[in-house]
Amino acid sequence: MGTIPESSEFQTDTPILAMEGLCKSYQLGEVELKVLRDIDLNISKGEYAAIMGPSGCGKSTLLNLIGCLDRLSSGRYFFDGKDVSLLDDDQLSLIRGRHIGFVFQSFNLIDQFNVIENIEMPMYYQGFSEHISAERAAKLAEMVGLGDRREHRPYQLSGGQQQRVAIARALANDPLVILADEPTGNLDSGSGKEILNILDDLHRQGKTIIVVTHDTEIAARTQRIIHMLDGRIKQDSYTEG
Repeated sequence: MGTIPESSEFQTDTPILAMEGLCKSYQLGEVELKVLRDIDLNISKGEYAAIMGPSGCGKSTLLNLIGCLDRLSSGRYFFDGKDVSLLDDDQLSLIRGRHIGFVFQSFNLIDQFNVIENIEMPMYYQGFSEHISAERAAKLAEMVGLGDRREHRPYQLSGGQQQRVAIARALANDPLVILADEPTGNLDSGSGKEILNILDDLHRQGKTIIVVTHDTEIAARTQRIIHMLDGRIKQDSYTEG
């Protein structure tokens, strides 16, 4: 990915997101299921953080709330200084489209589209011109090592290559935050390491990255590990990553 500056040049104390007393519940008939309880969390610009915890602890729900894919039940959430809890669905959609990049375990690529077309999708929805989106998509494909696969469709790519496309797509709108939910979960160890190397490089470029993982080795590559248990943050510590 070329010469890149060290991450310390980008780290700041400015929160890109801040949560205060955040709670999330779901109503199942007459039963209220409390998934997240009293979450207080700040993530600074340029930070690389991992969210860990056992199945059902609320880590994916927390990631969905961070990504404005779901609404909190109570508390407050500020994204880049905006109180997300006050925004309507259209405003939340704008934040997702313009400022958040998503990388999913299952890739979520469109089978009928080739590499370039998949990368272009976020730009299409944001009204980029065809020329600009095609040019940027080509550069991103090169950046993740798929310059020679631009016309290939997902079924013609390995799992690791598909996840590279997903990362390039997540970067299409130059997001403020990249959210990765078990990004190596469907990959072999070699492909997984390649994806983690890309995320490491993006962090060194100054990107804010939050990854949900159950793998302690992946978490150890980050700067900060947030351990969750029973819908709460049990431990929040900094690493040597």
